[in-house]
Amino acid sequence: MATNNVSSKPTCKNVVKKVVVAYSGGLDTSIILSWIKENYNCEVIACCIDVGQGKELKGLNEKAKKTGASKSYIIDAKKEFVMDYIYPAIKANALYEDKYFLGTSLARPIIAEKIADIVKKENADAVCHGATGKGNDQVRFELAFKALIPDIKIIAPWRQWDIRSREDAIDYAKKRNIPIPVTKAKPYSSDANLWHVSYEGGILEDLDNGYDESMFKMTVSPEKAPNKPTYLTIAFEKGIPISVNGKKLAPVELIVKLNKIAGANGIGRTDIVENRLVGMKSRGVYEAPAAMVLYAAHKELESIAVDRDTLHFKQSLAPKYAEIAYYGLWFSPLREALDAFINETQKYVTGNVKLKLYKGNIIPALREAKYSLYSEKLATFERDEIYNHKDAQGFINLWGLPTKVQAMLRKNK
Repeated sequence: MATNNVSSKPTCKNVVKKVVVAYSGGLDTSIILSWIKENYNCEVIACCIDVGQGKELKGLNEKAKKTGASKSYIIDAKKEFVMDYIYPAIKANALYEDKYFLGTSLARPIIAEKIADIVKKENADAVCHGATGKGNDQVRFELAFKALIPDIKIIAPWRQWDIRSREDAIDYAKKRNIPIPVTKAKPYSSDANLWHVSYEGGILEDLDNGYDESMFKMTVSPEKAPNKPTYLTIAFEKGIPISVNGKKLAPVELIVKLNKIAGANGIGRTDIVENRLVGMKSRGVYEAPAAMVLYAAHKELESIAVDRDTLHFKQSLAPKYAEIAYYGLWFSPLREALDAFINETQKYVTGNVKLKLYKGNIIPALREAKYSLYSEKLATFERDEIYNHKDAQGFINLWGLPTKVQAMLRKNK
């Protein structure tokens, strides 16, 4: 297996003069800056989009310049990430395969959007990403680039070079004295942002393997969560969360606070074997505490604020919305059309939901909506002045007419 040798020179290397690299400082993009310089002999610009990686951004500009970049950007996109990507997903209740809160899927289009802005600003003629040829992110990045900067050349080193594994990449970095955040002893891939932390690869590829508690960054195990429940009240306005425990919070602040509260109560972990877009099954372990409580609260509020037929139809669209994000089709007419419908359903989703958090469990404690469709007077089993029980007979007769006719006419056949 080839390890340290780069692939043969790209035939189009003389065409590329300036490349903007979607840079994170992780293993793959750390070596990509050097690889681009070696293989394309062109100017390299690193561009990191801050979607809540936190301490991972420390020293990133300096590191990029030391490893091949002529210029480095760090762009704060956390607020836009929440408002333009996370909030639409909450309103849609979008979960991929009933488990995955789309933390990586939602981050890639906002990263691509900001990278496209730098490509235009720098008048670059190519863009580069570090996604592997086995993963979903290559599709998400490239479809976004095709939608936003359709004429740009896209460089995907994992589909070009002779590096075939994370061990090869680590060897490549060591040979060139490139600092990297992983070792051969612990080579699983981790991706963090405001909405989640993901863990894939390495020891997690064996489905028999559990995971060490030291791996997690945002949550404690349910066993180590407090022995007393925590009560949490979230207020929504037209489907968008606006306050926690009576205090109005800015979008980023709100997510950070809920991550802390829910994570401390053992809430937010998911272990899933998911179907990747490229055709294989892959195990992912995720932490998304704020996502888990926000989805739970939003669903409870919708249950009293949205009429039955609209709610049922909207629920049927949630998996499709999640697929669109997961499959890299964020910048598609279908997603825009679905958003128009979903936003219409959220007109009356305003109110408060109180949740009881206890050792990994989320239990509804209170639901109140400004435009609630729930009527205690109508729902009661006691005497009421609205519902006439006799009306049910005619309803059942008409509702059951097709069933009765079929039985009558086909009885002898």
